Amino acid sequence: MKKAKKTTPSDLQAVDNIEDLKEKMLDMQMEIDILKETIHVLKKDPGVDQTVLRNREKAVIIGALKNKYSLPKLCFKLEIPGSSYYYQKAALRADDKYRELRSRIIKAFQDNGCVYGYRKIHQPLRQKGTIVSEKIVRRIMKEESLVVKIRRRRKYNSYQGELSMAPENLFNRDFHADKPNEKWLTDITEFSIPSGKGYLSPVIDCFDGMPVSWRMEVSPNGNLVNAMLRDAVNTLIVSRSAGL
Repeated sequence: MKKAKKTTPSDLQAVDNIEDLKEKMLDMQMEIDILKETIHVLKKDPGVDQTVLRNREKAVIIGALKNKYSLPKLCFKLEIPGSSYYYQKAALRADDKYRELRSRIIKAFQDNGCVYGYRKIHQPLRQKGTIVSEKIVRRIMKEESLVVKIRRRRKYNSYQGELSMAPENLFNRDFHADKPNEKWLTDITEFSIPSGKGYLSPVIDCFDGMPVSWRMEVSPNGNLVNAMLRDAVNTLIVSRSAGL
């Protein structure tokens, strides 16, 4: 039984370096996202100095990114106390001229199973006499984090798992062979050809790395593998009959 490898100070240092790198990458991504929101939400110039932003503007940026980053980190990065953020958030609510419309949009989104986008939400509002642009509906839904969850279709895969018991691992990753036909390896490789896909199934001798036999078909089925194995076994029969 192999002894477990002892953890050395250099290993711990490497782990710390990786964690530091991840933290720096997350911090850089946060800065990029803050800049994007400053440009898109506040309509500021790309070269704006974020330190001169008002607390209300900072609160708007935090509101747009609070679902992606933690509130303490956003407040620290934008240099605004948490209490000031909550004060500005309440002030924005009080001054919100779309407060009633906002409530109706949230209710319509929830009543329809959270699967309606801004266009679907906008249609019934317009039919009921609410004159508002799709752009406003989209902005309010973004501010309230009303995001439609799209279920991605799983790609078809004919693989059903292991249909039989896995064979014993005799090689144990030792692929060295002292003589021909002592150890064989095989696999199926898929590649593209002008008429579609092709599948190559070879047998490789570990002694010299040369192919013992191979077959190529347009479908990776049992016939391909069985034909390849029969060809490989036939080479053994020929070798023995020749006295090799």
